[in-house]
Amino acid sequence: MISTLLVANRGEIACRIFRTCRERGIATVAVFSDADAGALHVREADTAVRLPGAAPADTYLRGDLIVKAALAAGADAVHPGYGFLSENAEFARAVLDAGLVWVGPPPEAIEAMASKTRAKELMAAAGVPLLAPVDPASATEADLPLLLKAAAGGGGRGMRVVRQLADVEEELAAASAEARSAFGDGEVFAEPYVERGRHVEVQILADAHGTVWALGTRDCSLQRRHQKVIEESPAPGLTAGLRTTLTDAALAAARAVEYRGAGTVEFLISPAGRAYFLEMNTRLQVEHPVTEEVFGLDLVALQLAVAEGAKLPPEPPAPHGHAVEARLYAEDPARGWAPQPGRVHALTLPGAGGGHLADRPRLRVDAGYGPGDSVGVHYDSMLAKVVAWAPTRADAVRLLADALRRARVHGPLTNRELLVRSLRHPEFTAGEADTGFYERHLDALTEGKDDGGARHAAVAAALADAVRRGHPVGGWRNLPSRPQTKTYGEHEVRYHRTRDGFRVEDDAVRAVAVAPDRVTLEVDGVLRHFEVAEYGSGRHDGDSASGYVYVDGPTASYRLRAHPRFTDPRTATAPGSLLAPMPGTVVRIADGLGEGSAVTAGQPLVWLEAMKMEHRIVSPASGTLTALHAVPGSQVEVGALLAVVTDVSQGDI
Repeated sequence: MISTLLVANRGEIACRIFRTCRERGIATVAVFSDADAGALHVREADTAVRLPGAAPADTYLRGDLIVKAALAAGADAVHPGYGFLSENAEFARAVLDAGLVWVGPPPEAIEAMASKTRAKELMAAAGVPLLAPVDPASATEADLPLLLKAAAGGGGRGMRVVRQLADVEEELAAASAEARSAFGDGEVFAEPYVERGRHVEVQILADAHGTVWALGTRDCSLQRRHQKVIEESPAPGLTAGLRTTLTDAALAAARAVEYRGAGTVEFLISPAGRAYFLEMNTRLQVEHPVTEEVFGLDLVALQLAVAEGAKLPPEPPAPHGHAVEARLYAEDPARGWAPQPGRVHALTLPGAGGGHLADRPRLRVDAGYGPGDSVGVHYDSMLAKVVAWAPTRADAVRLLADALRRARVHGPLTNRELLVRSLRHPEFTAGEADTGFYERHLDALTEGKDDGGARHAAVAAALADAVRRGHPVGGWRNLPSRPQTKTYGEHEVRYHRTRDGFRVEDDAVRAVAVAPDRVTLEVDGVLRHFEVAEYGSGRHDGDSASGYVYVDGPTASYRLRAHPRFTDPRTATAPGSLLAPMPGTVVRIADGLGEGSAVTAGQPLVWLEAMKMEHRIVSPASGTLTALHAVPGSQVEVGALLAVVTDVSQGDI
């Protein structure tokens, strides 16, 4: 029996595993990097062991240090979570060789499926349908588009879609570098990219006594950068024959490698309804909660039981209802999904954790951050997973969208609004979304709404700020002819403070009730309530400095920059300046690039790595590089000057 478990991971998945351990009376051990010293998973564990350093290669990818940590803390078992070393056969062997229980599949099964190229060979021998591999070096126009994939690991890292032969070499290098950074293995292979395909997978669970379960299907087609964003179970719109094909293939894959524990077999479904094996993930998946909600199971508890030698019942429980999960990321979808580091001030959802009464819709939140935690640059930017279950798909989708809309998410910019719009998009509600969903709809899903909501949120922020400050009576500021003026985001708010309260210089808006954290406005005869929060903004001549105010309104939430009345000249930058969009590491600059180099609009100049993903900084226009401050290997903060591009005929760009 397992008495103390070390989780060789961090963030949300470590917290989720700890929760099951507490319910089963198992003591917990966390490991943490220097960047995670105060992280939620460290706080939730019974004990914790430091892994010196911050980069994954120095910490969570150091299997030797993790095994030593387990022994030092008195653990008798190790759970790898997902990502990092979860699919590393050598790490699994090291755990077993140290006399510890490995909560995962046998190293031989991991090894068989660790390389996607070798896994495809194994599946081909078993008769599972596959996409034919393509040699990138000899690819032709007829092979396009190509999908480049890392042979090891997952999570969308080391993946690129190539639509032009001229880009193959550069994209191969980028995919290989990203894979090496994330998994320590730079092997990349290519296969045809199926346009408008669906990503459907089967959850499996196997014991050491020959029993293998196939726990339904999951659709994970909504992806950005080949990383899943919204998942659901069961996959909608599959024929009975296709479901049988997927289930049979998944069971065959598990039996072919004598699998044990939890795993996932992933498939690509073509528009014609043909299934192709993609890969087998020999670990727990990020999206496992939707399967748990539909089948009424705790997959982590079952992993622990199987690792202890327990025998599964001959058949799994019957599925019931529908579950949908959305991944809440600290990122800006409108700016190339750029990560958004920063402090989390609030993260709450209405009705989460409300119990499991039969047929009653419910919400679940698996979070890796809490109020006061900071999202750094070294790891994935997922804040939490939000899951809704209901008897029908339509009810589950509606519940999840509404819960996200009502959530209080204060801190870094997130993809929350994108998630809400995605869940309400006709293509998704009809169950017809595919992996190209965001390629087609991202611009429309991220464009600002011109419904006056942001303007009204700015009014609420200005009035709440006025109450917090308690402007003194007297002086020119209180004369009726001189209104107070504040600017939030793109909206300037002008108002008067009167004996009866506040009067807004907007005929359609009337202030009904104003408090420091709640404002009620009457807009065109309709009362609307706004919750207003501000966290430690600086002050500049009586106004908020460049911090943010968070306004949760009746239909949407807003993160508004509070502008000072007077601009600080020190914040000005020269035209043509390329600034770091996020903190990160400069991993490389364009070959031959230097001061005086001629550059073209859109040309990649500098590559930053942040949150385990590479981000290209491109030239804003054609001209001459007149300054280059980026140095490979250097750490930069958000807003750091990387380079300056000047148009020789028009001056600064």
